[in-house]
Amino acid sequence: MYAAVNSLGVSGLNGYPVAVETDISGGLPAFAVVGLPDSAVRECGERVRSAIKNLRYPWPSSHVTVNLAPADVRKTGPLYDLPVFIGLLAAQGQLPAPAPHQAFLGELGLDGALRPIAGALPMALAAAKAGVRELFLPAENAAEAAVAEGLTVYPARTARQVVEHLSGAAPLSPATAQGYDAGGVWTGPDFADVRGQEEARRALEVAAAGGHNLLMVGPPGTGKSMLAKRLPGILPPLSYAESLETTAVYSVAGLVPGGTGLLRQRPFRSPHHSVSATAMAGGGSQPRPGEVSLAHNGVLFLDELPEFSRETLEVLRQPLEDGQITVSRVHGSATYPCRFMLVAAMNPCPCGYHGCPGQECRCTPSAIARYRQRISGPLLDRIDLHVEARPVEYEALAAETGGEPSEAIRRRVAEARALQQDRYKGAGVRCNAQLPSGLLRRFCPLAPAAETMLRAAFDRMGYSARAYDRILRVARTVADLNGREVIDAAALMEALQYRQLDREG
Repeated sequence: MYAAVNSLGVSGLNGYPVAVETDISGGLPAFAVVGLPDSAVRECGERVRSAIKNLRYPWPSSHVTVNLAPADVRKTGPLYDLPVFIGLLAAQGQLPAPAPHQAFLGELGLDGALRPIAGALPMALAAAKAGVRELFLPAENAAEAAVAEGLTVYPARTARQVVEHLSGAAPLSPATAQGYDAGGVWTGPDFADVRGQEEARRALEVAAAGGHNLLMVGPPGTGKSMLAKRLPGILPPLSYAESLETTAVYSVAGLVPGGTGLLRQRPFRSPHHSVSATAMAGGGSQPRPGEVSLAHNGVLFLDELPEFSRETLEVLRQPLEDGQITVSRVHGSATYPCRFMLVAAMNPCPCGYHGCPGQECRCTPSAIARYRQRISGPLLDRIDLHVEARPVEYEALAAETGGEPSEAIRRRVAEARALQQDRYKGAGVRCNAQLPSGLLRRFCPLAPAAETMLRAAFDRMGYSARAYDRILRVARTVADLNGREVIDAAALMEALQYRQLDREG
């Protein structure tokens, strides 16, 4: 007795078809899974056996072999429980053999309940691409899977519901795809709550408009974390393509809330400074997305930057440059996107009060130097804007109203981003921060006065080639916010002012 059931797997962010073949032959009762399964897959026999018995279906009293094809690709996770369940019943003639256009995913509880799985979205997209027209999976994953076009998704809460649908006893209702909300209304903290900090607010607006990385330096209590948490609220709404990419990453990580379709808010990740290099980059025994990938199309905020280990910080260099990261482990490798905005905050010295009026700094010059040297020059080069967060004046704190609301800033940012999208149409560039060096001269024309100013600054400060390119990109963004196509002296001067640590070094 034999049955074949379609299922799927996921490697990185790419789904692929998996054929679950079930054969019931003579011999002593036994259950074997072949096809390069991991421990979670091999354990499916016990889960399926209990589910079948508790749902009052017969368990075969002979040898059962389950093959997961292709056999040369490692299968991971408990998502093959449901297709094995269906295959066993079909092989025994308890229900009709599933059609070639049907596929099944889901983890089984011992009582036959279906539990959510990770990676439903990329697998649903792969299913639609492979010609699958009907996908059966746990109800909690239905909303994200329904995003795949041309695919009818049937959510089920128990394996019995799937069996009754296939036998025609009680058809399931297909899930309805949730419409994509291009408005992306921000519901998080608002910039109107921030008092003072005009320079830092402006720097955050520039960073948001061009997708630039930002470092805030200031004493404790100046609102660095408060400012960073409000940055996603002034970023443009996620486009459909960005939302799909972001949701796919969170789906693979198992972080999409149940009943949620496409994610509508830009991610904001803020790992503690004790985070390991592996957790930052991604990995584990099976490659999984790390913090840099979970921040894709959003913000990665690192508070108390010098407190992170050197190894963890150096992990950021390649993702910041390439926008993707490849995680290699013994059992395979996976490539994840990680195009994020890095926002970091740090104190000016170990005690935090160097250069702070009204507060005495207790640190020696050598201690301050060692503290700042925890951040390598190559990493600092990859941060476009350095801004000082100063203590807030009493008048600003006591004011009845705060600063400009996030919605007003967001409109200016959106206008600047629209200019960039029109400018770089067909070039594969979404914002100024992604502008390759080869296109800088074409898209960053300097006024004569700005050219003279940049030459003088370069000779005086000894900027690296990377810093030079980043100054041009920031100046391009400032000019966009000012509605200028040519970068004038005022735009370039503002961009140069955002290289504070270069000046202090």
